Amino acid sequence: MKGFIAPGATLGVMGGGQLGRMFVHAAQQMGYGTVVLDPDPASPAGLVAHHHIQADYLDQQGLTQLAQLSATITTEFENVPAAALRTLAAMRPVAPGAEAVAICQDRAAEKAHFVRCGVACAPHASIESPQQLASVDAALLPGILKTARLGYDGKGQQRVDTRDELAAAWSALNHAPCLLERLLPIAYEVSVIVARSAAGEVVHLPLQQNLHRGGILAVTQVPSPDVTLPVQQRTAEAAEHIAAAMDYVGVLCVEFFVLADGSVVVNEMAPRPHNSGHYSVDACDVSQFDLQVRALTGAPLLAPRLHSEAVMLNLLGELWFRDGERESAPPWHEVLKLPGVHLHLYGKASARRGRKMGHLTVTAANLAQAREQALRAASLLGIDAF
Repeated sequence: MKGFIAPGATLGVMGGGQLGRMFVHAAQQMGYGTVVLDPDPASPAGLVAHHHIQADYLDQQGLTQLAQLSATITTEFENVPAAALRTLAAMRPVAPGAEAVAICQDRAAEKAHFVRCGVACAPHASIESPQQLASVDAALLPGILKTARLGYDGKGQQRVDTRDELAAAWSALNHAPCLLERLLPIAYEVSVIVARSAAGEVVHLPLQQNLHRGGILAVTQVPSPDVTLPVQQRTAEAAEHIAAAMDYVGVLCVEFFVLADGSVVVNEMAPRPHNSGHYSVDACDVSQFDLQVRALTGAPLLAPRLHSEAVMLNLLGELWFRDGERESAPPWHEVLKLPGVHLHLYGKASARRGRKMGHLTVTAANLAQAREQALRAASLLGIDAF
């Protein structure tokens, strides 16, 4: 088939973290070679790929080598420089493209894209100068001040209740370009993971309901225990429209807030597979990483089917320090006794607090059974109940 890159070819990925590692596993399972570019000699993806190019993301020699080895190239995290993707695109097909990634890298550009798409988002204002700071609408307070770039997992964010707190927070962020978003009465959070092909074919995973703690995803439940059919339809349609409006190719995660009155606002998006979609490896017949491979290679996109209901627990580095400052492994032997438990560790050399070390997916015939076993696992690991 024209445009199809058949198994046997080599797929490239910019970035060597856990998302790249799981992409590499999916690609290899389908018979593709893999090459990772990442500056870390012990990157999780680089350790399992056929080739690891140890180079900076803007290193011209490294980018050229990646292009020479690859039939097509993707990215595994949103902060790979868009300029590097433009360089690669002059040599090989790249998905997602640099322009779409650039929108996702800048909160102001992202919000502007949502507005152009007609998808509701939180009231907000850009703050890049003392004049903009002074003219902030009082209706945006209390709010969340977020850096416009390089923010993830709650980094670069601070709640502000007054103008004085806003000024102090902006100063603490070294007057970097920021976005102030009004706090909203959130009932719960959901995410939609879509995959879109170069031909415009679109499929999506089942809707995920997410719980964040400290700005980091803690728990994902599928199917969502609280979502209504109208919310499910609106969020899926909005995510697909957001992707199409960027001419997006690849896997895209769009996060939404469902408010107390039942209305829905879009929060943010990530141009890659997402932590909230990890359950799909164990609970769906097509995972988000399978979809990433399919979208990248021009293979048919199949709508994933949920064959097991699931709860996913994020495993952060503090679980390795429950008994003090000495690092020690969590009680995996006890956790693995629980039915339906699937343990995924990312191959990171050492733990540190806040670092994503792995995830645990619990599958069952229904969500109540999955929650029951997930709560037992959480108790054993020292994770707060949910």
